[in-house]
Amino acid sequence: MTVQIKKKDERMRVIAVGVIYNDQGEVLLCKKPPRRGVFPGQWGLPGGGIEDGETPEIALRRELDEEVGLEVGDIQPLFFSFGRYLKYFPDGTQREMDMLFLLYSCRAAGQEVRLNDEFEAYRWVGRSNLSDYDLNIETRKTFTRMGLNA
Repeated sequence: MTVQIKKKDERMRVIAVGVIYNDQGEVLLCKKPPRRGVFPGQWGLPGGGIEDGETPEIALRRELDEEVGLEVGDIQPLFFSFGRYLKYFPDGTQREMDMLFLLYSCRAAGQEVRLNDEFEAYRWVGRSNLSDYDLNIETRKTFTRMGLNA
């Protein structure tokens, strides 16, 4: 069965998020720049909004290619999470938004990350070191649900 998401309200976003592993079992974390996005200045998982007519998997693949330049495989749905957060836009405006996060586990086809302007840094992080980072609340919730020490 194929599910397609249709946008109906700009205050509600459905986001496909990847928990990306490399061949060493490390997870990709990315840091948002200050005053940008939903969790400015914090580390989190890459992903983005599902566009009209896209399936969640197609959106995940597109967003990961755009944001971190990675192709992924072994995509497995994990769970979803919901929250209301303030989003900061590049023009300096901000808006409170309801966000439904669809979480997926996946494996990177390579290790070379190419960040776009949505992130300022990245790290491949071992499971035992996840708590060393200032993770955003949704990423902490994700790792806790997965049984990872964050």
